[in-house]
Formats: sequence, C-alpha cells, structure tokens
Amino acid sequence: MTPPKFTTLGCRLNTYETEAMKELAAQAGLSGAVVVNTCAVTSEAVRKARQEIRRLRRENPEARLIVTGCAAQTEPETFTAMDEVDAVIGNTEKMAPQTWRTLAADFIGETEKLMVDDIMSVTQTAGHLIDGFGTRSRAYVQVQNGCDHRCTFCIIPYGRGNSRSVPAGVVVDQIKRLVDTGYNEVVLTGVDLTSWGADLPGEPRLGDLVMRILKLVPDLPRLRISSIDSIEVDENLMQAIATEHRLMPHLHLSLQHGDDLILKRMKRRHLRDDAIRFAEEARRLRPDMTFGADIIAGFPTETEAHFENSLKLVEDCDLTWLHVFPYSARPGTPAAKIPSKVDGGTIKARAARLRAAGSAAVARHLSAQVGRTHRVLMESPEMGRTEQFTEVRFATPQTEGAIVTTRITGTGAGHLTA
Repeated sequence: MTPPKFTTLGCRLNTYETEAMKELAAQAGLSGAVVVNTCAVTSEAVRKARQEIRRLRRENPEARLIVTGCAAQTEPETFTAMDEVDAVIGNTEKMAPQTWRTLAADFIGETEKLMVDDIMSVTQTAGHLIDGFGTRSRAYVQVQNGCDHRCTFCIIPYGRGNSRSVPAGVVVDQIKRLVDTGYNEVVLTGVDLTSWGADLPGEPRLGDLVMRILKLVPDLPRLRISSIDSIEVDENLMQAIATEHRLMPHLHLSLQHGDDLILKRMKRRHLRDDAIRFAEEARRLRPDMTFGADIIAGFPTETEAHFENSLKLVEDCDLTWLHVFPYSARPGTPAAKIPSKVDGGTIKARAARLRAAGSAAVARHLSAQVGRTHRVLMESPEMGRTEQFTEVRFATPQTEGAIVTTRITGTGAGHLTA
C-alpha cells in the first residue's frame, strides 16, 4: 500500500485542512494517489495549480490524481477538463470521511470524476481534530470557515461558502488536548476570523472565545490570532489585548488599501482612519504590539495619489510585516468588470515600492530589538519566534518546542540573532 502524496497551495487554512485530509485518507485506506489542495485567491493562483497538476502527473504517471480546494470549488470545469486529473472534489466534500472511503473503494475509476456541491448550502463547520502540524511547538486550530462579505476583488466566499463557526466548547476541548500533548502555542485560524460566533446561539464574538480559551485552558502558554478584520474587533478582544499577556502581541490586519475611494470600490467595511485608529488603540493597550497587513497594489482605477495613501499607511499604522498582492483580475468578481485597469508594469512597480517599504519597516523593527530580552518559542534547535512572531536564530542549539528567554545580540537578513 502506497500512502497518498499531498501538495498544498495557498493559505494556512489550506495547510491545516491538508493535514485533516491526510488522516481521513489514511483511515479510508486510500493508496496510490496524488492529492492537490488548490488556491483560488488570484488568477495566478489557478494558473499555478494547473501547472502543478501537470508537473505531478509527469512525475507520477500511474497515480490517481485528485484535485480539491478553492480553485476546484470555484472552477470545477477547469480541472475536470484536464486529462491529467482523475477526480475533482469540493471544499465540503474534502472534509467528509465518506468521500475518502468512496475514493478508496472505487480506485479503478468508476466514481464520477466530479464531486462538487453547492458550498452556499453548507451551514456547519466541524472542528477537524488533528494534532497540529508543522513543528511540535505550534498548533493551528480552525475555528471558522467561509465569509459573509462580498469584497469586489475576492472569489473566496464562492470557494468557502458563507461564514460558519466551530462552537466554543469544541474549540476549548481541542486546545486542551493539544496542550496535553505538549504544544506551547495555539493559533486560531479562519477565513474571516472576526466573524466567529455570528451564527451560534447568543451570537458570541471572537473576544468571548479568546477570553474563554484563556480562562478554561490555564496551562496554555501562548495563544495567537491569525488574520483579522480590524473593523469587526469587539470590546472583549480589545480587553484581552490589554490584559492577557498569554495573547500574543501580533495581529495581521486585512487592510487591502489605504485610500478611502479605493476601499469603497473594494466594498471594504472600513476607511483609512478606522485602520489608523485601531492600530493606535491596540498599541496604546499593548505597547509591544506589532502588525502585519495585506495590501493590494494596482486595483482598478488606482491613481498615483491613491497608491501613495497605501504607501503612507505603512508608516501611519506602523506596520511591520507586509503581504503585498499585485492586483490581478479574478473572473467572476465585480472588480474584474471595472474598465479602468492599471497597466501591468505600473502594478508591478507599485508592488515593488510597497515591498521596499515593508523591508524598511522590518529592518527598523529588527534593529530596535537588539539588546532586548525576548521569550522565544523554538521551532527547531536553531530557530524560534518571539511573541511578535519575529524569527530568531541561535548560535547554540535549544530544545525544540521550548520557550526560551534570551537576549537579542544582533540582526541578519529578516531575522534576529541570539
């Protein structure tokens, strides 16, 4: 029996779900297969998925090739039309044990090639109980899936469906189990994390979940939140930022742009000043707070003045870790129909300027840490991360998974040294 091979493209949530699929496939007894978990965030992501599928077919000519993920959900016909592909399964189907049992039992090929249902009809998200992935130091827990918002550039709601939350009790039980097996940090993940709870009885908020975890899992040393929409942050989450030292002082903000007109055309729910006010308040409550952010360069109708507002946002919000996305039209989104496109060369140049601003911000952050003492979670014997998620490389080996208190001695290319 040859265990299936998995390839993951795209976000951290995809990586998490791949780990869950590995367990489901193993339980079903699936063998001799290659599974590609795709991303659909941009047209380029779909192109890379097709390219990866062709490469994997060349390398595994006898294997059954199964495609799943957001691109499979939003463009199933694209992948069923590929000769290299044997089966296409949707985002709901990939988390169902029966799907993998069917694939394992029907390996000779009698199953329909396409297994993709309407994701908008899905109303629940189960807590996929895996033992974490990556290093033995940090575990990721999916608490939410889907999105109720319809930003004009984004196809993801059509790949993930509407927002669904994992009940707090299920989340707490999973985190207790992870802590019992030795994890020192847990990261809460989701597609639209700050919408957690809106579909649950009583409509709790993300801050309620955070406070409940910290209260009911006292042995958890570090709790981290992944990407959030700052306009949806609730009072309890701000209280947790101010009072709970076990909540890590690092937030990744879904900002997307720094100009009010472009934000409105993106159908975002915040304006420039909202982002600045949130960053200032969060840093007032937690002076050691650092921010990452997603910013899109070259959205249709973006002028140089609009772009400059995004560039200035790096300083105005004191952003450190930038994820810069050159805009590419995504078929099926309203933004793709906007006629006033920015030319490709300008988009590339603006993205480069944003990345340069991000690199300068990282350099400032790193230099400010020299001589300071940090608590570092070791991801390997030589490398760990501070509470602000800054990489630290050690001259002498440390215990993997341990939290080490150390003095920062210098900086390297994108990292600290100790």
